[in-house]
Amino acid sequence: MDKDYAQYLLKKTIQDYNLIAEEFSRTREYVPEDRKNLILRYIRPGSRVLDLGCGNGRFSDIFREDIDYIGVDNSEKMIEIAEKEHPGKKFQAASALNLPFSDNSFDVIFSFAVIHHIPSKELRLLFLKEAERILKSGGILILTAWYLNPIRMALIGEWGRVAELMKYQILKIFGLSKLDFGDFFVSWKNIVPRYIHCFSVNGLKKLVKKSGFKIKEAGILSGRKTKERNTYLVVQKIDKKEN
Repeated sequence: MDKDYAQYLLKKTIQDYNLIAEEFSRTREYVPEDRKNLILRYIRPGSRVLDLGCGNGRFSDIFREDIDYIGVDNSEKMIEIAEKEHPGKKFQAASALNLPFSDNSFDVIFSFAVIHHIPSKELRLLFLKEAERILKSGGILILTAWYLNPIRMALIGEWGRVAELMKYQILKIFGLSKLDFGDFFVSWKNIVPRYIHCFSVNGLKKLVKKSGFKIKEAGILSGRKTKERNTYLVVQKIDKKEN
């Protein structure tokens, strides 16, 4: 993907979430049990934890008082909502590609439904490298991305998404799209078309292996309240002593 176009899509994503922040937040008031349990499996007493792409901060309340939690999001409006809804918790507006934290700062980072919004393989690798930089040696990164398998989407009746995905793939084949293969736009209630990259479990695995991590867990999470499914990975920063 052209670098300038990738930067445009990054800025567009921030603008999109600022625009829909209030209504989007109302659809994200609950904490899915599968993701809550996944995080807490890797939390230890006194852990320093980063919620990377925290949105309205809904996960901030699952931690005990001895956990040093901070939530970061690139949408200023989402951070405003997080601070209002969860007073006393730490939140900050910042880019996931240039985080305002020192090297080796965190024990655990979790980032739900963020990486599929990052355009181009180069910027996705930068996202992972930045997470690797601020993790302590042996630290854990938990990632999810929407599971947008075209066959599954067709089986559950999401023909609109299938059509959009196929449209951009055909345009790419004929050189008529600036997007990469696997990219398309998903509309939020017909208000804004949000950029998305479709990940398979294997595709996500290949990406993180290039970023200084080893894989501990991988699979699919299924939402109970919605039809959504998410690819997930739990990866660990390699201890330099192992090299």
